[in-house]
Amino acid sequence: MLSHISMGVGDFSRAWAFYQPLMACLGLELRFHAPEVPWAGWHSAGGQRPLFIIGKPFNGAPHEPGNGQMTAFMAATRAMVDAAHRTALAHGGRCEGPPGLRPHYHPHYYGAYFRDTEGNKLAVACHHPE
Repeated sequence: MLSHISMGVGDFSRAWAFYQPLMACLGLELRFHAPEVPWAGWHSAGGQRPLFIIGKPFNGAPHEPGNGQMTAFMAATRAMVDAAHRTALAHGGRCEGPPGLRPHYHPHYYGAYFRDTEGNKLAVACHHPE
């Protein structure tokens, strides 16, 4: 369904320090890292798409996080959701909802919400029973 998601960042070095350990925690593979552009991208292990990209806005204008926009990463286990949330907060993220069940979405939805160092809202969700 998706080819790629691009997430704007204002401070690429700070964003890289946040996203690199988070993506590793989720088992996503680095596809490219070009700080001179600046941008970086990851994809699922063994895959090519969808691609998640961070970088300065293409038009050169300052980055501004959008209201109502969120990118959610899939986790294979609830423990992975917990670890990703801890990793995000340890690298400058801000909690927007601790890990836990959210049965109003569906009975097995286990997720956590946080903002990156740029204010972009992210989630990590597991859709499987314990």
